[in-house]
Amino acid sequence: MASVKAALKGAKSALEAQNYSEAALQARVVLEADDRNYFAYVSLSIESIFIPLTDSRRHIFLGRALEKQGKLDEAILSYEAASKIKPGDELAWKGLCNAYESQGSRGVSKHNNVALDFAKVYAEKEDLHQCQSIIDKLVAFAKENGTRSEYKQALQTLLPSSPIFPFLEGRIQPPAYTYKTVADITLADEKERINKEIGERRTRLGARIDQVKSDVIREVFNQSELENLYENVIDWTNDDDERRLYEERILQHAYDHLVALPMDGKSGKRNRVLKLAHDMVLIQHPFQLAWDIDIEWTDFNDVDELDRNVLLQYATNFPETGLSKIIKGYFGLASRDEPEVHGKAESRGSGGEVEDLSAEEKVLMISEGVEEAQESVFARRVAAQHYLQIEDYELCSEISRKALKRLKSQKQKSGLRLEHNTDAINCNLASALIYYQSPKNHPEAHAIFDDILKRKPTITEALLGVGLIHEERENFDRAASFLNQALLKAPDNLRVASEAAWCQALTGDLENGLEKLRSCLSSITADKKRQRLDLKALVSYRIGRCLWDLNPDKKSRKERQGPYSYFLAAVKAAPSFAPAYTSLGLYYHDCSKDTKRARQCFQKAFELSASEITAAEYLARGFAKDREWDIVEVIAQRAIDSGAVKPAPGSARKAVSWPFAAMGVVQMNKQEYPRSVSSFQAALRISPNDYHCWVSLGESYLSSGRYNAASKTLEHASSLFQGDEQDGDPWFAQYMYANVQRELANYEEAISGYRRVLETRPNEFGVSIALLQALVEDAWQCIELGFLSQAAESARDSIVSAQSMSLEHRHTMNFWKAIGDALAIYCWVPRLLKDFPLSSVQTIMREYEPRTSSKTLEDLDGVLLETLLKKGVTEECVTLNTCLEAAILAGKNAINAAYEDPHAQSVAWYNLGWIEHQAKPFATNTVHNSSVGSSFANCPKASLRCFKRAIELEASNTDFWNALGVVTIELNPRVAQHAFIRALNLNESNAQTWANLGALYLHQRDYELAHQAFTRAQSTDPNNVYAWIGEGLVAMELGNTREALLHFSHAFEISDAADVPAKALFVASTFDDYIANASGPLEDIGSLITHIFALQQLLTQAVDAVAWQQLLALLQERVGNYAAAVELLTVVCEITEARYEDTESPLILGNFLKSKCAIARNQLVSGDYAEACENAETALSLSEDMEAGSLSSEQRSRARLSANLTAGLACYYQADMDAAIPMFRAALEESEEDPEALILLSKVLWAKAGTVEREVAKEQLSGCVETHPEHVGAMTVLSVISMLEGDQETLDAVLSDLQDLRASHKPGSGEHEMIEDLVSAIAGISAAVAGDAEETVGSDEVKRSIMLFPSRSSGWSKLVEESSDAGASRMSVKAAMGEVPPVGSMGSEELSMAFANVSNVAEVHRAIMLCPWRKEGWESLKACIS
Repeated sequence: MASVKAALKGAKSALEAQNYSEAALQARVVLEADDRNYFAYVSLSIESIFIPLTDSRRHIFLGRALEKQGKLDEAILSYEAASKIKPGDELAWKGLCNAYESQGSRGVSKHNNVALDFAKVYAEKEDLHQCQSIIDKLVAFAKENGTRSEYKQALQTLLPSSPIFPFLEGRIQPPAYTYKTVADITLADEKERINKEIGERRTRLGARIDQVKSDVIREVFNQSELENLYENVIDWTNDDDERRLYEERILQHAYDHLVALPMDGKSGKRNRVLKLAHDMVLIQHPFQLAWDIDIEWTDFNDVDELDRNVLLQYATNFPETGLSKIIKGYFGLASRDEPEVHGKAESRGSGGEVEDLSAEEKVLMISEGVEEAQESVFARRVAAQHYLQIEDYELCSEISRKALKRLKSQKQKSGLRLEHNTDAINCNLASALIYYQSPKNHPEAHAIFDDILKRKPTITEALLGVGLIHEERENFDRAASFLNQALLKAPDNLRVASEAAWCQALTGDLENGLEKLRSCLSSITADKKRQRLDLKALVSYRIGRCLWDLNPDKKSRKERQGPYSYFLAAVKAAPSFAPAYTSLGLYYHDCSKDTKRARQCFQKAFELSASEITAAEYLARGFAKDREWDIVEVIAQRAIDSGAVKPAPGSARKAVSWPFAAMGVVQMNKQEYPRSVSSFQAALRISPNDYHCWVSLGESYLSSGRYNAASKTLEHASSLFQGDEQDGDPWFAQYMYANVQRELANYEEAISGYRRVLETRPNEFGVSIALLQALVEDAWQCIELGFLSQAAESARDSIVSAQSMSLEHRHTMNFWKAIGDALAIYCWVPRLLKDFPLSSVQTIMREYEPRTSSKTLEDLDGVLLETLLKKGVTEECVTLNTCLEAAILAGKNAINAAYEDPHAQSVAWYNLGWIEHQAKPFATNTVHNSSVGSSFANCPKASLRCFKRAIELEASNTDFWNALGVVTIELNPRVAQHAFIRALNLNESNAQTWANLGALYLHQRDYELAHQAFTRAQSTDPNNVYAWIGEGLVAMELGNTREALLHFSHAFEISDAADVPAKALFVASTFDDYIANASGPLEDIGSLITHIFALQQLLTQAVDAVAWQQLLALLQERVGNYAAAVELLTVVCEITEARYEDTESPLILGNFLKSKCAIARNQLVSGDYAEACENAETALSLSEDMEAGSLSSEQRSRARLSANLTAGLACYYQADMDAAIPMFRAALEESEEDPEALILLSKVLWAKAGTVEREVAKEQLSGCVETHPEHVGAMTVLSVISMLEGDQETLDAVLSDLQDLRASHKPGSGEHEMIEDLVSAIAGISAAVAGDAEETVGSDEVKRSIMLFPSRSSGWSKLVEESSDAGASRMSVKAAMGEVPPVGSMGSEELSMAFANVSNVAEVHRAIMLCPWRKEGWESLKACIS
């Protein structure tokens, strides 16, 4: 061991002395002793001398010595041995590196490996500085001394794949830079090899340069790592531009490689090339090869399958290429900086300027592109398709043939079959041949399609082409059949499916066709990479059309997701697709009511294609709506002149009628109704089932006043409607028909028609207003006809209907006028206020928000909305006050609604003035309702201000001046006279104004002028009711009551139920006349029926109906309707009693007294004796304490007489004779010995059955007969008492008086029958007492009666009963015929009895016809038959 150390020290000393031979010798000595000695192999540096010697370091001395001697190979071996002994020690590795560096270029390759291992040693020791130093030296040495390959190897130590890269990352150069250097070296090597190989092989026998290049490139590229290097550069670089550059290099290298590969080996590489190209296109990297590959190698059936943005971006990136020119020309864009977004051009200024090219510019640009893009199959195909679209079939066929030749070369390069492209170009060629030199090229086209169909039985273009061939030959059934067959074979082919589905839809199967079209559209939309815009537009449009035809109701058509969305999608996909614009215009016009957009669409469609007749039609209608009749006329005339309106004879195309209808509309709006009728008739001769023409014709008839023709025409129009939205909606015909019925006053049918329209069109404002007005007019008609309850019902319906109208429709004067008119109905029928729809009125008033506020209206009369809406006002407590307040508020709202229209505002002020005037009677009325007067205290002046304001707005309106005169008659007669004269100056033939002027003069007691004015009114309008009323009032003031009654009667006859004054004056004057002229009981009850009906209407219409109730009760009493009289009088008593308690008015007390007397009489007749007695006694007690002025002395005496008689009779019927007698005696005193009262008293005394009472009764009657010898009643009672007592002497005296009275009475007297019966009875009794034959005496009296009164039928009838004489029966009939009205007063039953007494079948039949309920007629008929 000591010798080894000594040898090592000797080697070390020799090295220091630069005696390298000795050092080597000493090292070998050590190795012989210890072959594992490290320092023996590796020589140490100066510093190593101080390192402790070990076996592993003994090898170093030998390597160092050999290196210094120039024996590098042996030194390398020594260093390698040392490195193996101790791999982690750096001395051996450093020696190796130095040895290889000393070798120069010869040792570069091994140096690269050793230096890398050396760097690993320092990396393990985490010595960054030494490790980086070693690597730097490695790269620098290889670059300086090595070849490209060796330098490339050295650079690989700097790549991420190197084991020391993780340790030195960040201290060495970036991997991207290294990869670029390696890629450049690799590219240079490949180019050198390719050029060398081509140079060597091209000289071989039979070699072809193209084949040689292809083989060499294939061989080199198969071994090339260049694409991987480029990918690594892309992965590690941070420079986007650099990344794009190396992406281009990858694609170019892959493409070159693909071209060189054989056909069976292209698949994998082709997919890579396509992906690389498509990725570049996706990020819009402007590398033309990528875009060309992505476009040219895409195998598609239709250009629309491609992403249009890709094509437009290509044109932007490479504007000078031929393909970009073709793309721009195809899509019609002159220039653009950015592509479209979703097929919609950017707005001007956001990108580049975008201009639509004209058709000529498109053709020119495409022609230039075809010349420049000789190598592009896509360019030729697009150009051919464009020429096919513009129907330049010759150029299409020529370019398609060239495209097929170029496509063959493209297939060889890419290895793609491009079958779709081939078939598409063939289809373009065949499609062009369909029309080019047709039918010469049909066989070739059909052969091409057949060839395609043999291989692809479902290809769209081929099937479509065959269909088009059949279509060109007009074999439509065959075309449809072929397309359906194609659909069965290829249901997924979008073009075939769309065409087949459309054909199926056209044959009537809309639902299935629609479903298939939607499937096609979803497939097109789902393919985001290949948007086929033209097909998308076509399919979208056809789906829209199917939906449009399949769902004719407007709700479905109006849906945004319905036809509209598809029409809009079609326009977005293909902006030049004219039919879509037409359908979109139809949607905007019919569904959205957006006339502006509709017009734009129709104009666009008409500009794109003159064959869009439908667009022209709606365009004309749009201009007609804007009242631009000149343009409508131009459009209609252009349509007529185009030849499309009336086709040539034999043509299968239908004639078009809308231009004639448009001309009719123009003429109708020019009010040339006869010409418009002719135009619509001309249109209907072409289209007899045209709904709109029938409606317009009916409207023309209506406007020209031909209502019956209009009604029939509109009925026919409604019957023609079948629910097809293309033909319109029946609502307008129904609306116009309702208008006709309204003009004919058939309001029930008109209202029904308006409601039917509103069921389908609830927001149709015109119809809603028409309904309100019709309901109000119907209510007024009902008032005029006397159907007051129905009038109130119609008014209620109008208010309820108004509540259902939308809020925006309430800002119109007509709406509030209708509301006010409906409320005024209740003012005419105040007794029906129980049906007043208060809640609806409050809701309408509350929901209305005036667009303007007017302090003038608020302060006009003090009537505010808060009053109507105050709490506590319910429908149960509605008064006339409430109704008038609501009507006034409606009038004010009408003024607010008409603030923009002066004319409408003047009318609204006029209407409000009449409402205020209607409230005038309540301004000071505190009798009926004390609360009313406070609400309407300002109404008289308010009405005056309203009419003045109306005149300020429209001074030439005669009605306004007339109204002003009416309201100022009492306030200022001079102003009233001026207003009436002004009104007459404006319209002298206004009878109402003349009548009002007469009323003014009558109010001023100038009867002569009043008579002249009323006479002028009668001559102007003989049916003016108020002219006749005025004449009657004049006559009454002059004391001519009989003439007044005649005038009032005539006024009542010509009036309607709304004329309250006519009814009131007629009834009152007639009753007064009856009372004044009545001399006995009422004989003709029927004459009072008219008065009763009139009074019943007055009760409903009158505000204060107490007087009319009392009068009606008196009439009911006279016609025998006692129960009704009691009911009426009970109400009267309650009202008058309540009023008396409030006012303590003597007049009311007197009225109450008379009512009590009247109710007592009726209760007496009704059998309610206790109540009758009580009420009579109440009347008597009131009459005793009555103040002066309540009743006149005569009225008081008559009331007491009535009360005493009633009380006496009531007590009598209750068997209270003691109480009855004093009453009768009091009545006798009050009546001043009136015979009737005396008779009643005598009857009661006799009934008491006392001797004294009977004697007194008989004496009273005897005295009465002496005092009143013509009183038949007294004679009758006296004769009855005498017969009961057997007082023959008295009977004879009575008989003698009756005989005298019998001869003196006239035949028409009501007592005649009583006298005859009484004479016969007394004569019979006298004969029986004397022992004579009673029958003979009776017959003699009958004959004596006939002799005295031969014209009376009663005597002849008695003679027939006694003798059955045929002659007497005939005379009885003859006399009876002379007593029937109007000569006499005989009733039907008496006349029937006279006919029944005649033994003649004909006369008996008359008897039965007159009174079929009388058995005498039937018995006589039975006797005649038997």
